[in-house]
Amino acid sequence: MADEIQIELVSPEKKIASTTAASIILPGMEGDMMALPNHSTFLTSLRPGILTINATDGVHEYVITGGFAEISGLTTTVLAERAIPKEEITKEFLNALISEAEEEYGTANEQSKSGAGLRLNDILKLDELFG
Repeated sequence: MADEIQIELVSPEKKIASTTAASIILPGMEGDMMALPNHSTFLTSLRPGILTINATDGVHEYVITGGFAEISGLTTTVLAERAIPKEEITKEFLNALISEAEEEYGTANEQSKSGAGLRLNDILKLDELFG
């Protein structure tokens, strides 16, 4: 249908979601973006954040730790580093993400320090959401 877009959400371990949606909100590197039916073809990297699928059967939210998205007129494919349903997020999981990001930032060389700092900041914002 012209008023729906197919979403495929996968991680290295498994397919996480495959459904039709009215819209998809993605945490793009330049800020949150919305994919709608008939969207122009677009490829973007993703930062840690919330991916929201406004599906035909309700709203589904996932915490992703980064990845890539390919958007076209009829399909959006998200290749996530990790994707966990929002309701399954625990404080322990967030603490582990923070520790990983802090270690990455602490060991980053001069060229990658800025990117590691942005990643750490995004993960700390996730922690605040679940506070």
